[in-house]
Amino acid sequence: MRKSVSTSKDRPLFTPGPLTTSLPVKLAMLRDLGSRDNEFLAIVREIRTQLLSMGGVCQEDGYETVLMQGSGTFGVEAVITCAIPPDGKWLVVINGAYGDRIAKMCTINHINFKTIKYPENSVPNPIEIDNALSDDPTITAVAIIHCETTTGIINPIEEIGRIVKKHGKTYFIDSMSAFGAIEFDLQACGADFLVSSANKCIEGVPGFSFCLCKKKALLKTKGWSRTLSLDLYEQWLGLETNGQFRFTPPTHGILAFKQALNEHLEEGGVAGRAVRYKLNRDTLKVGMDTLGFEEYLEPEHQSYIITSYRYPKHPNFEFETFYHKLNEHGFVIYPGKVSNSECFRIGTVGRIFPSDVQSLLQSVKLTLEEMDIYSLK
Repeated sequence: MRKSVSTSKDRPLFTPGPLTTSLPVKLAMLRDLGSRDNEFLAIVREIRTQLLSMGGVCQEDGYETVLMQGSGTFGVEAVITCAIPPDGKWLVVINGAYGDRIAKMCTINHINFKTIKYPENSVPNPIEIDNALSDDPTITAVAIIHCETTTGIINPIEEIGRIVKKHGKTYFIDSMSAFGAIEFDLQACGADFLVSSANKCIEGVPGFSFCLCKKKALLKTKGWSRTLSLDLYEQWLGLETNGQFRFTPPTHGILAFKQALNEHLEEGGVAGRAVRYKLNRDTLKVGMDTLGFEEYLEPEHQSYIITSYRYPKHPNFEFETFYHKLNEHGFVIYPGKVSNSECFRIGTVGRIFPSDVQSLLQSVKLTLEEMDIYSLK
């Protein structure tokens, strides 16, 4: 029924990550390199430099890249547990599940924090964040999600960053689902720490995350870490002194990531990747609108990374059936995470193209018919 995937025989993943990867990225893993091999160490150095370049900065600007084993959440928790002193306090800006997760990290690690929370379909109010920092001088750092994957909403990280810097606080951006595909100015937003992971918009495979850090902010964290394995400063020190990870690195994942970075550059960097992702999202929007699905977010808040759709009100619609039938047709979408509405999510990132989205839409229509749903309007 559906067309073949553009670059792979696997089922296309219309998810927020892991994502569909290219065949060359997969093939890059079909070799073994030791963690102390000179070739491997050279690749790690190149990756660290390329990531800074993707962020529009370099070491000469006072920035460093730290690679950290584990998923993106490991990288986020590394910052949360390292970037403030023992008596420090986080202000966590929340408008979705991943902001909530940061607050949970603070709780589990016995770190002082305060939250400012917004509905999942609205962006944070910079004025309220300004007031929160004025009212509580014990706050030492602010954490925010760039693209909140709960819904696909984009938060105003540059505007909030100017406020954070006005108050002289440390600023952390979780850019998990945005870095590599959404253009922004790392220096202009004032981020001291920014985390993303290999298996998001750069289209590598799971296995490690990375943190772009202002060197001055990173150096201050010496001795602040609440954990051994997630110590950003010590991880950076190891990479700087002998080029090695402190603990076993995901060698195959790093080889795949190097290939993914090459493909990202060949596509035109962040701007080029954004063009394809926007086309994917535009194709999805037209098709899902035609079928009668309703988006959760207002258009002005919707990114081209992932889209949340409300469950149709048709009496025959049941998400688990819908999900499994789509799987049988060869497509993978994601359940929703929205707390106040029943939703599911469709990602438009990864090594997929508008033709793949069209194939998904054909299968969505067929699946609805198999559920005896012939109109959602």
